[in-house]
Amino acid sequence: MASVAAGYLPILLFLGVAVILSTAFVVLPMVASRFTGSSKPNPEKLSEYECGFPAFEDSRAQFDVRFYLVAILFIIFDLEAAFLYPWAVALGGIGFAGWAAMMVFLIELAVGFAYAWKKGALEWE
Repeated sequence: MASVAAGYLPILLFLGVAVILSTAFVVLPMVASRFTGSSKPNPEKLSEYECGFPAFEDSRAQFDVRFYLVAILFIIFDLEAAFLYPWAVALGGIGFAGWAAMMVFLIELAVGFAYAWKKGALEWE
């Protein structure tokens, strides 16, 4: 029975260290902010620092759906580039089957691009 409990000792030590470290990473910044005075707001601390002028709208305003469409299209074409680099490096080893699979992928991507273009997802008014 003692050997079974001894087998769990490294796991329990690991969990204990993880709990102590995670608690320290949460509590220590809060304690440091109390000592440095960042928890005492004043007008100078609350002023705009990124753009230099007060916000003219509510920060919870809804964005136009085109922002999301452009972001999704960017991610799609960014992933295409991420797939093309390793494919180009390994092309000598993967042979015709790898080349054909990438051509099918690029054709699907081109069809999707043409569809988005025809629907007007790339146009900005």
